[in-house]
Formats: sequence, C-alpha cells, structure tokens
Amino acid sequence: MASPRILLLGGHGKVSLLMTPKLLSRSWNVTSVIRNPDQKADILEAGKNGPGRIDVLVESLEDVKSDEQAKAILEKTKAEWVIWSAGAGGKGGPSRTNAIDRDACIHFIRAALSSSTITKFLIVSALSSRRDRAAWWDDESWAMARKINEEMPIYYKAKLAADETLTALGEQKKDFGYIVLRPGGLTDDKEVGKISFGKTKARGMVTRGDVAEVAVKLLEKESVRGWFDLLGGEEETDAAVERVLREGINSMEGEDLEAMKKDVAPL
Repeated sequence: MASPRILLLGGHGKVSLLMTPKLLSRSWNVTSVIRNPDQKADILEAGKNGPGRIDVLVESLEDVKSDEQAKAILEKTKAEWVIWSAGAGGKGGPSRTNAIDRDACIHFIRAALSSSTITKFLIVSALSSRRDRAAWWDDESWAMARKINEEMPIYYKAKLAADETLTALGEQKKDFGYIVLRPGGLTDDKEVGKISFGKTKARGMVTRGDVAEVAVKLLEKESVRGWFDLLGGEEETDAAVERVLREGINSMEGEDLEAMKKDVAPL
C-alpha cells in the first residue's frame, strides 16, 4: 500500500492522540488539525516515532461554514483519506454542537465526496446514533439507546445527521470507502485488545485505545463500507475485524437508506 495522506480532524482529542502513532507506524502521513496552537507539542509528541510524517494545521472547525471552506482545507493538505474524530464535547451549548458535530462535519463529508482524489472517510460516531431499533437489540438495549438520545437530543440529532450524510452520499459513489465507527461509552483505561464488534448490544464501554486500533485496522483494509458498532468484549481485535468484514456485517442493517437519501441534498 502506498503511503496515503490522511487529514485527521479533531487531532487533539483523546482518541486522535492514541490513533496518531498507530497511523504513523504504518508509514502513513498525517496532517492533524487542531484549534489551539498550544496543542501542537502534544501532537508532535504523539507522532515522534513515525515512520510516517506528522504535520499540524491550526484551523477552527467551528468556523467552517461551507463545503467550499472544507474543500480548501482538503486541497491545502492534499488529503487522500479523512478521519473525523472531532466534536464540541458538550462545550458551548447547542449552537456549538450543531456548528461542529453536524454542520462542519457535513461540510467536510460533502467536500470529500466531491473530490476525485479522496477515497476514504472514517467518522468516529456513537453506538446509539440510529433512527430505529436494531433487530439484534433486546428490550434493555433499545431502552438504553433511547434514554441516551433523549438525554442528549442535540448531540444525537447532530451525529445522526452527519452519519446519514456520509452514508447516503457514500453509497452513491462507487468504490468510496465510507466508515461509520460507532463505539459505546468511552474510557481512558489501557487498551485491552479484546472487543465486541459488528452487531453489539447497546450498553457497554470500550477503551479509547481500542477505538483507535479498530479505526486504523478498518482503514488499512480495502473496500470497507458501512456502520460498525464497537464495545469492549472477549474477541481478539484482529479476529473480530476479520470476521465482521468477511461476513459482510453492517450495523446499518434495519435503517432506511432511502429515507436518508431523501434528507440529504445531492452533491
């Protein structure tokens, strides 16, 4: 595999900082986007062992108000793959959540899908981000997902809008690798290396390190498309990823793709 140029949006997030050395260890080149220039040292420290190249770009995602602005950043960095691991993090109220988690994310999705050189887009989302009950969920899982979404309605709607935009547009572009990685509750515990992956229950936790590892493993595979739910579990990470991809498991099963397409403006 040639060394791709990756744009990592939300580069100072906890998952991103754990993901950065994993990306670089595969000789992939990363431009990490951060809002605060004081965070640059942390990014360079995370990427110090390479062998891929790490660059830092200071840009406020909150200020990205159009597809054209997102496109300018993609072109500036010559991105071939895009990772969205950014978010308001509950800071700044509903307007900021919508501005970052929904609007800016969608602008980057649309700009990426309009590009002839970008071939993959991975978004770190949330397990409860779906319209309907998953067929494999029991009553407890469905109740838990609804409870989470009702407690954080702005966040839920923002994430769902971004996920559905990537899915609807990604489905319409042949050979485009769109990946919606959907972890449960996140912990800062040490990476375990054992997960529940593909079709999981709705309640559970997973380490940020395991999320970072799964994201990179999905990116290094070819022709990966779809939604992938993730919790801590008992299956070795390598085996779980291989099984899910081999069996064609897609956690989007049961969602209405045609409804998504109707809600998403064409490119």
